[in-house]
Amino acid sequence: MRTNIIRTERMSVSYDVVNGWTVVEIDGDVDAHTSPVVREAVIKLVDEGHRHFVLDLSFVPFLDSMGLGMVVAVTKRIREHEGSLRIAATSGRIVRVFDISGLRKAYEIHPSPEEATQHAPSTGGLAHWPHPST
Repeated sequence: MRTNIIRTERMSVSYDVVNGWTVVEIDGDVDAHTSPVVREAVIKLVDEGHRHFVLDLSFVPFLDSMGLGMVVAVTKRIREHEGSLRIAATSGRIVRVFDISGLRKAYEIHPSPEEATQHAPSTGGLAHWPHPST
């Protein structure tokens, strides 16, 4: 059951638990204005006990450097709690931002949240971050 955690004119963020993964779906631009709110929402989920995440960026039309900073910040928090993180991105534009920034190799990027959650998470998924063993 999908739960809304942020709903504004500019964006919505919701989550659902699928096969042991907390899938955080972001719908809207992830930029200097929205990144801090998204970061705090994901950190709250970590503090509530969620450990294994998929950031679903399928509905994100724009991701800037602040958005990438948010991804790195939540990755660090998830890693501190021995969790794991995958990215789901259907847009070539979003994947290209990860390529240009040099972060593409640091994350498991899947073409859909369904593919990202196909296998249940294992412990220590971020143990080798920022260079995952894939």
